[in-house]
Amino acid sequence: MTDINGERRSRTAGGVLVAATVAAGLMAGTFFVFACAVMPALARSDDRLYVDVMRDVNEVIQNPVFLLAFMGALVLAGLAGWQSRRTPGRWWIWAGATAYALAFLVTVGANIPLNDALARPGDPAALRERFEDPWVAWNVVRAALSTLATACLATGLATRSRPTRPASPAPRPPTASHATPHRTSH
Repeated sequence: MTDINGERRSRTAGGVLVAATVAAGLMAGTFFVFACAVMPALARSDDRLYVDVMRDVNEVIQNPVFLLAFMGALVLAGLAGWQSRRTPGRWWIWAGATAYALAFLVTVGANIPLNDALARPGDPAALRERFEDPWVAWNVVRAALSTLATACLATGLATRSRPTRPASPAPRPPTASHATPHRTSH
């Protein structure tokens, strides 16, 4: 029964790690799209349109699907690290969990306060001036951290899934029967 329970725990831990990897990947992709497409496109807009669109995005993105991936990646990566604490690849998993936790902190500590400031009434040009450059820079940081988290979690998953091989036995010295025969001269 112990082997069955151990196998079940291992499968559950593997499932949590897969879910953490997928959630971190979804967040990396979200931040990447903002860095490569959304923000460069908005940079072409006038101040009023820029502020209005960013306000709309910040409102719409607060939905259950986004929040499930955003919060889920944090919780699942930490849980995967805990569950994998005695397995091969655990350092990759902890590195991934740490990288995602840093991306989460960047979002909460930098991007969200900038979003909140943009939501306040004010002159669109002044609001944009205080928002755009720092938000874009912090978004690149969290995109890089989320991408790193995904890569580390995936490496941990691959390492964890690899069957462990026993160490190779030490080479044996040749025995008399395996020794090179001596030539005798006649």
